[in-house]
Amino acid sequence: METTQHEAQFKSAFKGWKIILALAIGLGFTGWTLFNALHKKEYLEVTANGTHQWIDGNHNKKIDKNLSVDFKPSQHGTYIEKQLGDVLLEIKWTGTSLFWVIMAMLCMVGRDLGYMIRIRILTKNELTWKGSFYTIMLWEFASAISPGVVGGAAVAMFILNKEKIALGRSTAIVVITALLDNIFYVLLIPIVFIALKGQGLFPANSALNMSVEYAFWIGYSIMALICLVLFLSIFKFPRLLSSLLRGLFSLPFLRKWKESAVKTGLEIETTSKEFQQEPKTIWLKAFGATLLSWTSRFLVINCIMQAFIHLGWYKHLLILGKQLVLWLFLIISPTPGASGIAEYAFSELLSDIGVSALLIAALAILWRLISYFPYLFIGALLLPRWFKQHSAPEK
Repeated sequence: METTQHEAQFKSAFKGWKIILALAIGLGFTGWTLFNALHKKEYLEVTANGTHQWIDGNHNKKIDKNLSVDFKPSQHGTYIEKQLGDVLLEIKWTGTSLFWVIMAMLCMVGRDLGYMIRIRILTKNELTWKGSFYTIMLWEFASAISPGVVGGAAVAMFILNKEKIALGRSTAIVVITALLDNIFYVLLIPIVFIALKGQGLFPANSALNMSVEYAFWIGYSIMALICLVLFLSIFKFPRLLSSLLRGLFSLPFLRKWKESAVKTGLEIETTSKEFQQEPKTIWLKAFGATLLSWTSRFLVINCIMQAFIHLGWYKHLLILGKQLVLWLFLIISPTPGASGIAEYAFSELLSDIGVSALLIAALAILWRLISYFPYLFIGALLLPRWFKQHSAPEK
């Protein structure tokens, strides 16, 4: 009965129209970002042969380099007008550029390799390398076609179960992966913020800065609290999460999911007792794989930036810190794979790196082409094959 329910959820998550919708939304937002970038103008200060003069057209006493109203044509101006095409033509593709783009792609491989190593550690190698590959790719695929706030956790539980991992253990493994991810994030934030003294991590736009900062720290506090609850539930008090879920899903607007939530809590409670007996080396290895995965994930943007812009170590650290802010907003996105939110947040957060805003918009598109779209196509190719292999009824 329970397996049938999970299988129904799995089929529902991967309905053809959802895949097509996710792809359409992703392509739509990327196309929209590209369209805006192609039609956006930027005014750059020059020492000679300027074509425009700053006139403070919006009367805010600031030089708004992206606002046409702030500039007027002038033969003796000190600014020139540029569009994305001009910026792209100025880019010189060198062996170094190609090297860093390839490194960005390899970082994506490192991200998934870390996940595969971790899932094998947590399943005590019961999951084969092939099974690990399918699990991670379909997990990423589910995340890519789901809103960031939903993710692909429920699908991952079903996939692990079909790979002969008991459902209760599958549930606990998915919860533990979330815990390890959260521990990495919660620990890294203070380190990076201390290193950068908290400066330059939020949007340069003063209207956005304060609201984004407040939202970030609220989100970080919630994540730290969730991390603490998961840790205590798995390693100290197995009944804690079960009790919390029972209480939470007793609320009137959540009551219809109470039975499923209580079952999940009991499954985690049962399996966590087994995990408490595991040697510390297991957890060190699993966290090491988490470090590989998340470090690789974040370095993708650094590699893309380095391909076209020469950055020093401080700027790279600043970009890493900005990604920590970016990631928190991606996981609460209401769109599939955070489409639209990702491109916008990328451009806003990195707008003060000291390079053309038009180039940043182009790099945002390249980032999504490397880090998001491949999972849509790989998942769509793997799903029919995997489902055919595991469609035989359980004995």
